[in-house]
Amino acid sequence: MDKKSLTALARQQLKLARTATSGRSSQTIYGGHQRSLRQTVVALTAGEQLAEHDSPGEATLQVLTGTLTLIAGEDSWKGSTGDLLVIPASRHRVEAVEDVAFLLTVAK
Repeated sequence: MDKKSLTALARQQLKLARTATSGRSSQTIYGGHQRSLRQTVVALTAGEQLAEHDSPGEATLQVLTGTLTLIAGEDSWKGSTGDLLVIPASRHRVEAVEDVAFLLTVAK
């Protein structure tokens, strides 16, 4: 069994995002291209975003710290610490309202 602290990983990725010119950082903590399930901790500084893209499969995001907005077309959902959002199958983007770290889970 492999145990990880999501709190520590969120803190680490936010620290990296704050020093990156892109204002973001991520680390896949489980799975990857060789598995059907992938979990990645993503951090964005306030005002940064993950540009609009298609979902590669079923996906959720769990906000570990901070606040974000998930936007798909005309629809949007606000997520704060502790919230779990189901990512729609349509094109979508994520915007950081404030510095945010979230766990992205994708099943392909």
